[in-house]
Amino acid sequence: MRRFSPSSIRPPFARYAHGVEVPAGARLLVTSGQLGLRPDDSLPEDAEGQAAQCFANITAILAEAGMTPGDVIRINAFVTDRAHMAGYMAARDAWLAEVADPPASTLVIVSGFTRPDFKVEVEVTAAAV
Repeated sequence: MRRFSPSSIRPPFARYAHGVEVPAGARLLVTSGQLGLRPDDSLPEDAEGQAAQCFANITAILAEAGMTPGDVIRINAFVTDRAHMAGYMAARDAWLAEVADPPASTLVIVSGFTRPDFKVEVEVTAAAV
């Protein structure tokens, strides 16, 4: 994978790449949006806890496909309030702490999810050769 953050545009606001190129022949994995639900259906109350669980769920999906967070090329994340951005970003950065080359990333504020107690949803695209 090649990451792109051209010097001719503003650098990324956080730890992500402006673009990622996937080579021909790579395997692609696209996840559904993951909520912060634990296997027992419990839900952390705060956005950071929910985001951390989203990433734990994604890690399990990646592992089943023989991939790791290092194979993620794009993160799409959704939070229900600007106040949840910092918690989400802390969980994302912790999840990417061991990843040398960060993926592309988008964070969007939405009006809500299927349940009012859901604060964060995360989906990823991963690629491996």
